[in-house]
Amino acid sequence: MRILLLTHSFNSLSQRLWLELKACGHEVSVELDIADSVAEEAVALWQPEVIVAPFLKRAIPASIWSRHVCLIVHPGIVGDRGPSSLDWAIQQGVAEWGVTVLQANAVMDGGDIWSAQTFAMRDAKKSSIYRGEVADAAVRGVLEALAHYPDYIGGTWTPTPSNEFETAVRGTERPFIKQAQRAIDWQHDDTATVLRKLNAADGCPGVKDMLFGQPCHLFDARADTGYRGAAGEVLGRCGDALLRATTDGAVWIGHVGRLEHDPAFKLPAAVAFAPESAQLPELERAVPGEIRYEEHGSVGFLHFDFYNGAMSTGQCLRLREAYINAVKQPTRVLVLMGGEDFWSNGIHLNRIEAADSPADESMRNIEAMDDLALEILRTTGKLTVAVMQGNAGAGGCFLALAADQVWARQAVVLNPHYKNMGNLYGSEYWTYLLPARVGKERAQAIMQNRLPIPAAGAVQEGLIDACFDDAPTDFRARVKRMALELATAPDYGRRLADKCARRACDEARKPLANYRAEELGEMRRNFYGFDPSYHYARHHFVYKIPHAFTPRHLAVHRELPLPVGERMTKRLNQRQVSPGGY
Repeated sequence: MRILLLTHSFNSLSQRLWLELKACGHEVSVELDIADSVAEEAVALWQPEVIVAPFLKRAIPASIWSRHVCLIVHPGIVGDRGPSSLDWAIQQGVAEWGVTVLQANAVMDGGDIWSAQTFAMRDAKKSSIYRGEVADAAVRGVLEALAHYPDYIGGTWTPTPSNEFETAVRGTERPFIKQAQRAIDWQHDDTATVLRKLNAADGCPGVKDMLFGQPCHLFDARADTGYRGAAGEVLGRCGDALLRATTDGAVWIGHVGRLEHDPAFKLPAAVAFAPESAQLPELERAVPGEIRYEEHGSVGFLHFDFYNGAMSTGQCLRLREAYINAVKQPTRVLVLMGGEDFWSNGIHLNRIEAADSPADESMRNIEAMDDLALEILRTTGKLTVAVMQGNAGAGGCFLALAADQVWARQAVVLNPHYKNMGNLYGSEYWTYLLPARVGKERAQAIMQNRLPIPAAGAVQEGLIDACFDDAPTDFRARVKRMALELATAPDYGRRLADKCARRACDEARKPLANYRAEELGEMRRNFYGFDPSYHYARHHFVYKIPHAFTPRHLAVHRELPLPVGERMTKRLNQRQVSPGGY
């Protein structure tokens, strides 16, 4: 079918659905929901059979839904209505939640139901559940709904009105959740309550609160049972996180948004309040930190769980040191596990934006990423495996390719390109690693097209080595078994020798230092050159400024040939876009 994906932004859910729909053979084009007139124009150009809306912040106009089948992907169970569905579910601690695919009509979230999917809730951040359980359920729901479409058109099937849909648990209409309803009462809320409130607001908008007498928004929380103190008191720090007491324990606050910047602009808590945090005692963290190492038999597992997958200069340096120490251990295989939500998304744009010189910090950050990638590439004493439990983007993708093998969950989405960030050239030895995997011509296409790639598709073209359709826990168990098998395989010695010979041959042909020098030469132009596109794009990203238009590589409908008269009219009506209109 011809499908228009109408969405507020091309986020993780939109990308996942875009990939799944294309894999099913559908023609898919994307329009960002900027204005009614823009959406109407997109519909007129593309003439879709179905419009799928996975992420909207406003209603589809009647001029569209009254003439076209519009399927809304609502992150709530049957009967649930309102813009804060998932937030309420997490904050109230429900055991089961779901995704409902319903047809748009005059009542927000009140249309007839085409599909209803449910899943068990877990104690986790909203952003994690959204990328995981919600995305999985949305894919199932949309594909089921589209399977009904031919019968719907033929008159042999009709969607079910919400109030007639048979279900044991039914939601209700709930309002937009306000900060007053998210507010933490530090004098009365226990750790579980505080954590639910913070998890329900994670990603966006955070919980409005006070730290050191200053208003801010709190994000990225973890419970701690090892410390006690006066409720509400900031007890100490560990790395960049701050520990705050609850009535029965404490929670670590990982990130905050200072109001004088913008609540959307998140920084590590101890960085955002640097002078105040410097006066706090350094504590030993009772929960796993960002970087940890463990061994099972002859296999080492290096975990690095960075918030939103972003890696600052300091984090890259610490991870490099941890990697060097892991390499020294008497193991035969070293597995780089990344985090449960993300493998890596490359350099830390928020930390760069906050620096006195964003250009200088950009260069320091990319050099630190390169140093880490170089350590992986130069590892000759053991085999290395990169394991993508979650999505990867930009330099994070190429950091994974520095390992000997790359394994991923099938639900993982890769964005192995940089150009969406203001035509950034990129480094992390991608000019060596990517062509070696997919060939020079395909490597250039990947970098120019700027499109997401599903894990299964990445395996097919040799970008990664394997993917598995496992639940997260099952996937980690499979990785452990496979790594142990790799370490004890009869041909282990031959594999290691072949790896070393290949690296020596490649180095003789063109040293890694040359690749790095060429890449960083281009990056210096991005950071210090006359074209400010990267700095505009980074600023827009950090402050969550909506797109002013749909990027042409997504809006296929805007590249369709038009009659001469219409083409001239369209050309005259085109908006002027600033350099930051990435």
